[in-house]
Amino acid sequence: MPQKKLIFNKAQMDEAIDRIADEIIAEFKVTSTNSNPIALLGIQRQGVPFAQRLSAAIKRKTGSSPLEGILDISMYRDDFGLRKTLPVIYETIIPFDVDDCNVIIADDVLASGRTIRAALDALTDYGRPRIIRLATLLDRVCNEYPIRADYAGLHYKAAHNRKIVVEFEESNGTDGIFEKHWDKGGDYKE
Repeated sequence: MPQKKLIFNKAQMDEAIDRIADEIIAEFKVTSTNSNPIALLGIQRQGVPFAQRLSAAIKRKTGSSPLEGILDISMYRDDFGLRKTLPVIYETIIPFDVDDCNVIIADDVLASGRTIRAALDALTDYGRPRIIRLATLLDRVCNEYPIRADYAGLHYKAAHNRKIVVEFEESNGTDGIFEKHWDKGGDYKE
């Protein structure tokens, strides 16, 4: 088996994003005249291009532009003190008031649920949203925490020694979802 295997291509990713956009539009009755907008918060790093594409799909379908922001969860991780190296800290950018807002946290892959738990902690430091939902491009179906995606574009169950990596053209030069081998040292093999 190759070290890096394509499991979903660009067309499948685009279809999944369109499907999630349709579900969000239906739940929140998104139109170009909504008075209570929705906000998409992409989790640094790969949740950001996913949130941007989801926002573009919603705008294309409704004429309404969701509010957009970026959420860094590095300091909220439950393994912060257990890591051998300090995490890279990215910027959180939330250019709107989250109080009483319909917020959708967006991330590329839902695995254990630990990242989302950290995102919830980080988000509530900025205020009290009306509703918080979770959109994920791919659900690994291996949750350790009782956290589930409200909107999941794709589902893929991978062995525990495999890492799912989402690549976006914006940040990686290509679109695709890959399965990689995870070695015992904690490094991902190309």
